[in-house]
Amino acid sequence: MIELFPPIEPYDHGLLNVGDGHHVYWETCGNPGGKPAVVLHGGPGQGCAPGMRRMFDPARYRVVLLDQRGCGRSRPHAAHPVTSLRHNTTDHLVADLERLRERLGIERWLVTGGSWGTTLALVYAERFPHRVSEIVVSAISTTRRSEIDWLYRGAGRFFPEEWAKFSPGAEDVVGAYARLMADPDAAVRHRAAAAWSRWEDVVLSLEPGAPPVRDEPLDDAALAFVRLTTHYYAHAGWLAEGAVIRDAGRLAGIPGVLIHGRLDLSCPVTTAWELAEAWPGAELLVDDHSGHRASDVKRAWKLAALDRFAG
Repeated sequence: MIELFPPIEPYDHGLLNVGDGHHVYWETCGNPGGKPAVVLHGGPGQGCAPGMRRMFDPARYRVVLLDQRGCGRSRPHAAHPVTSLRHNTTDHLVADLERLRERLGIERWLVTGGSWGTTLALVYAERFPHRVSEIVVSAISTTRRSEIDWLYRGAGRFFPEEWAKFSPGAEDVVGAYARLMADPDAAVRHRAAAAWSRWEDVVLSLEPGAPPVRDEPLDDAALAFVRLTTHYYAHAGWLAEGAVIRDAGRLAGIPGVLIHGRLDLSCPVTTAWELAEAWPGAELLVDDHSGHRASDVKRAWKLAALDRFAG
């Protein structure tokens, strides 16, 4: 078992008014004079977790974590149907990062994330490469429509009986679920969120050490996660198809480490490989024995990269 750094608490936190009625929760921990790093959670809508702080040496890093619009401790919360998602897009999240960087007085920072957090990290870095010192990302996803279609349709060939339960009977699976999550009937929203959450667990169920697929009660965090995920994926992140990989040349000169599990059924390794091919100087590390979830090998690689970049 890989040893992470001891649990720590933030030395500062707050709610940043980013406009449009949104307030984004942020926190900083570690060394106030250390190397700045920002952590971008997955989902979309998953929120940051205390365990994310433990990947960083608290003596050498100034770690910034935030809950993206609509989830975690940010307000208003997307679990509530009255919360509009009109001003919750990838462009808004990128702008929020710049506002937060300026609010904290940071010139450049290391950017790290996983899954959806990879997409957000790369889009941000491609638009503001002069603000990014290094990039460390895992469970590589670029939110192409082809990737989304694989996860919510193509992967069904491995689980036909579960796919039959999950399929909404519409050609546009993700769009159909996004509409269900906007239904005024709470029972409809809860059924949709439960089915979506179960499908995500099913797709990861073949991974080493995967927990059993269970139908568990949904809380506000789960409802926000599903509502935001379907909202973002129904629009393919408001990104042109293939744009993240197409524009990877803008990252030339930024040291990057890409960490992926070969057994990741939700985000097949081909995306990580294509990104590494398009990003001059990026280092791709593939664990042959893990999937989407974390593993000791992948944790060790990330710790080593962060140690190297700590300066």
